[in-house]
Amino acid sequence: MMPMRVLMLVPLIALCACAPAVEHAPGEPVPADRAPAAAVTGPALSCLETTHINATRVHGDRTIDFRVSGRRIYRNTLPYPCPELGFEERFAYSLPYPRLCSSDIITVLHSDGSRGASCGLGEFVPVDLARRDQP
Repeated sequence: MMPMRVLMLVPLIALCACAPAVEHAPGEPVPADRAPAAAVTGPALSCLETTHINATRVHGDRTIDFRVSGRRIYRNTLPYPCPELGFEERFAYSLPYPRLCSSDIITVLHSDGSRGASCGLGEFVPVDLARRDQP
């Protein structure tokens, strides 16, 4: 049996915005939940090596940013909302190989340790996050 990888995520205030998944061209803004504005920097990937994932941040029921080695960020917009993902901000996955792919399923983890909805991932789109001006 393969070990379950669990990602505990830093709490954020996030709400769901249910828009259909669309492809984005490099430089085009990427709309998603309450995620920070981002611009696409290259072609989408079907998979990320799990050994390269350093952190994740959930921005709602459809959007997860994956920070990988080299401080690159890949935004994954799920094709459909994943109930309670934005509220719980934590999920798990079980994989036969050390790759997380758009064909894989994540499962929401509740704070009491129980499992919630299981949902499919979308493609991993490389993005640059917009920086907010400091006053």
